[in-house]
Amino acid sequence: MEALYTALAHASGGGRDGHVRTEDDRLDTATRPPKELGGSGEGLNPEQLFAAGYAACFLGAFHAAGKELENDTTDAQVSTSVSLGKRAAGGFEIAVTHDVHAPNLSEADTKAVATKAHDEICPYSHATRGNVDVTINVIP
Repeated sequence: MEALYTALAHASGGGRDGHVRTEDDRLDTATRPPKELGGSGEGLNPEQLFAAGYAACFLGAFHAAGKELENDTTDAQVSTSVSLGKRAAGGFEIAVTHDVHAPNLSEADTKAVATKAHDEICPYSHATRGNVDVTINVIP
């Protein structure tokens, strides 16, 4: 792969109960486990950070796929949920759900554009394929 851009982030402290920042300091925040996992919930957690990044990336891919398919993706929105759970073999795993709303497209066209975005364009989708269950819902 020829890298077009590289992001660099640093983690310190206790990981989930610590601190993260990007090299350029545009993101600089405390991390805390959510209350559901016994934490204070007073900081961001890795699942929230991943959900935000994947949502933004997937929406960009959705717009690119819409352009290729000549569909109007204006005002489209993506809400991404990242769930953390235990693996049967031990350890933890995540699952992702994208809720896609495209007010200018039919349900079938929204699904087609989202499928193309997921299958062909989004690098987060490429990175998670085969490792993470990803569900795409069309929201009217």
